[in-house]
Amino acid sequence: MKKTALITGASNGIGKAYAYYLAEIEYNLILVSRSKDKLDRMAADLQERFNMDTYVIIQDLSEEWAATNVYEQVRDYNLQVDMLINNAGFGTTGHFLEPTESDTHKQVMLNVNSVVNMTQKFLPYMEKRGAGDIINIASTSSFWPIPYMSIYAATKAFVLSFTESLHKEYKNKGIRILAVCPGTTQTDFFASAPDTITVGGMRTTRQVVHSSYKALQKGKHYVVDGKLNYIISLSPRVFPRKTMLRITSKLMKRNMARTEKIH
Repeated sequence: MKKTALITGASNGIGKAYAYYLAEIEYNLILVSRSKDKLDRMAADLQERFNMDTYVIIQDLSEEWAATNVYEQVRDYNLQVDMLINNAGFGTTGHFLEPTESDTHKQVMLNVNSVVNMTQKFLPYMEKRGAGDIINIASTSSFWPIPYMSIYAATKAFVLSFTESLHKEYKNKGIRILAVCPGTTQTDFFASAPDTITVGGMRTTRQVVHSSYKALQKGKHYVVDGKLNYIISLSPRVFPRKTMLRITSKLMKRNMARTEKIH
């Protein structure tokens, strides 16, 4: 019997790459996103290519109690979630006060609250069965304070800490829980965060998926995609936080100045 994976933010980027990879290894899929047209096209393509079941749930996960809506639709489909991939998220760059309070609220709700609530909804059934996988997408930004990208870095630091803690709590109950920390990746993330610090080389979404799935099989609690990104992620262990703060601030200011000149 095929297992079923639920992927949030499935219509683009890393979420989409997960969908195609898991279909290849014979998972059925529940695809969650705001983009109905994109998900419908993906579902049709996946079913044609891989002869598997694909279910589409249209939901903006930045909305209050969105995870409850997703859970209820999964229940209506009478599906068991064997793997949960909390991938949906977004970031912005610039001074803290530039975005509206509404936009900031949405970013925290999506990057933090939806990860917690989705986990709360589906983890109990994994615990009851004594089996299940949860992958939470964090970032190399999880390791540093980043001025002019303060909300995103802080929310991803939360995701990393939250995931590592749950990994310890549930690893002896048959449940594998992993935080994935990609660096610069070929996605549309830069449309909302054009000034993002880009170090470590550009990686593909497929590489991120391969790195994370391999780490999951090994029972790791977190993984940094790419050797250079991993080396860079160790910098907070070498440099004082004050130094890291100065470095990330300088890089962000340089990138923002460059973007202003382009536009």
